[in-house]
Amino acid sequence: MTKLVSLVAARSFIERCMTAIGTEPKHSVAMANMLIEADIRGHFTHGLYRLEMYMRDIENGVTQARGEPSLEKDFAATALVDGNNLPGVVVGNYCMDLAIKKAKDYGIGCVACRGSTHFGIAAWYSAQALQHGMIGVSLSNTFPVVVPTRAAKPSIGTKPLSVAAPGREGDNFLLDMATSAVAFGKLRMCRVKGIEMPQGWGVDSKGLETVNPVEAMDRGGLSPLGGAEITGGYKGFGLAMMVDVFCGILSGSAFGTDIKRWKGQEERIHNLGHCFIAVNPKVYTDGFEDRMQASMDQYRNLEPAEGETAVLVAGDPEREHMRKVRRDGAIHYHVNLLQYMDQIADRLGVEHLPTL
Repeated sequence: MTKLVSLVAARSFIERCMTAIGTEPKHSVAMANMLIEADIRGHFTHGLYRLEMYMRDIENGVTQARGEPSLEKDFAATALVDGNNLPGVVVGNYCMDLAIKKAKDYGIGCVACRGSTHFGIAAWYSAQALQHGMIGVSLSNTFPVVVPTRAAKPSIGTKPLSVAAPGREGDNFLLDMATSAVAFGKLRMCRVKGIEMPQGWGVDSKGLETVNPVEAMDRGGLSPLGGAEITGGYKGFGLAMMVDVFCGILSGSAFGTDIKRWKGQEERIHNLGHCFIAVNPKVYTDGFEDRMQASMDQYRNLEPAEGETAVLVAGDPEREHMRKVRRDGAIHYHVNLLQYMDQIADRLGVEHLPTL
């Protein structure tokens, strides 16, 4: 069962909660905008659902409530940033903005950062380049919940990556993906519903495939993109390591097995690394947006397989959800999540999240 919450009310609630625990107001606004955008796009595992996690890290002192990222190295088209343990969205916004500015001057901007925290959905950052007619790229290292190919224990993160490229009249290619088979939140949803998960999502304590979400979450882990080795899981593992090259190793942040674990290390700082790239297509061949649009339309116009209605390109499923949300001016949230938000509001002494 769900209830509708207006976009304005949802943003305001997050801002109130974050500010109530001492977060700098402008940082609270940044966090609210990113979290609600995740829900607008239909990525509910990274939206309002994550509020409690971000609050906990600030209350524990793991994430700093106030301050600004610092520029450690600055060259023509590149930079190294220290996030100073600030909220990931604050760090990410700073870095992506810097990458875009450099791309305007030099055709490309590449900014790596260290000392950051969980930054939410990767598409939030890559999509910022679209507003300037540019290609945007964002990558991040993450907590180790994925079991590498031929390993028995989780020791690498989901390592998300996103690429955004502008088409015509606001259309765009917007890839936002993890290098694991699925997001960790999907296992959690199977566990809550008491159902088995599909084959290929996770493994048990011995590194063997399982359909039991409890076994995968508590004693095993996620499978890399592709699942088992025979179905190409080693490619997902390779992609995850590739992301870490740009985010962890390049920036000087924690990387590989040294990144803090999701559970049991709550008091340890994150020291996550990200990488943000902006590319100005105008410094290359003219007509990029026309060709990008032609490419997307080629696939959308393919004959669908039997039982399917259309071929979709990256970003199309989210756009459909976004149209519905914009039309309603509100988001459907599960009542259990809303009840939990009421508990948070009571603890903080802030106004409850109103429903329509």
